[in-house]
Amino acid sequence: MDDRTFNFSYQEFYLIGFTDLKDYRQYLFLPFFVIFAFTLFANSIIILVIVKESKLHSPMYILILFIAALGFIQPIFLVPRMLISFLFGKNMIYKDECLVQMFCLHMAGCFQSTILIGMAVDRFFAIVFPLQYHDYVNFKTSLIFCLSLFFRNLLCVVAMVGLIGPLYFCKSNVIYHCVCEHTSVVNLACGDVSKNYMAGTIAFSLITSDCVFIICSYIVIFVIIFRSPSSDSRHKAINTCSTHLMVMALAFLSVVVVFVGYRVPTIPRDFRVLGTLSYLLLPNCFNPVIYGIRTKEIRVQIVKYLSSNKVESY
Repeated sequence: MDDRTFNFSYQEFYLIGFTDLKDYRQYLFLPFFVIFAFTLFANSIIILVIVKESKLHSPMYILILFIAALGFIQPIFLVPRMLISFLFGKNMIYKDECLVQMFCLHMAGCFQSTILIGMAVDRFFAIVFPLQYHDYVNFKTSLIFCLSLFFRNLLCVVAMVGLIGPLYFCKSNVIYHCVCEHTSVVNLACGDVSKNYMAGTIAFSLITSDCVFIICSYIVIFVIIFRSPSSDSRHKAINTCSTHLMVMALAFLSVVVVFVGYRVPTIPRDFRVLGTLSYLLLPNCFNPVIYGIRTKEIRVQIVKYLSSNKVESY
């Protein structure tokens, strides 16, 4: 049936995720507020340390800076409204606001994937072609690489969100979720939504291809590492790469959990909501911890920065 045959469409939605918990729903405010506050604090520390310390202005640390900046900004589009919903039960969101939130969240997810690719490429040239590293990894090549992936991501997300705009939402305006997630919103639409599901599948395929590219890159990297005659260089390279792999595994595993959760009908809907929130929040929360603990240069500067602030406070 043509979408034009529908003459009514809801212009506001209600995000009612976790309402199956009934009176216990309001208690979710505390854990999510703690996660939100810690995420902002931890990422701000990473940002300040890298910006202030000139020794950390190499490409690898700039990429970590981008990860931290993304981890600081993304929760701001998500958590405050969700906390208000938990505490006061205000669940209404206008359609246009919902689409803006969807665009920001999905764009942030694609941008995170781009940064992880950048880290893999940086380590690939640093370890496989150490003598030519600065020839390959410079401002011009980095700019071309980042812009090409940025426009790829922008085109994909604009298509996803743009295809939702013309839809008519006459089934319901109640979304059992805490955010305007693509599949949850599309499920409320009347008429043919096959293009919308295809756009979502293409977006997932792009992230999957990014993951495959990263895995292949690190396979080559580890083959070169284990062939290295220097044990010190091998240990340092393994430590750096394993840190990146931990961050990547956390991000991509969360994406897989969300994608599978929406395609297995027997999974309880609260677990689907929790899976999406884990994908959106946990990487941003744990990434600065992983980098702060496992990256020696950042760890030393964080201790130095916090110690100097403690002395100044006295």
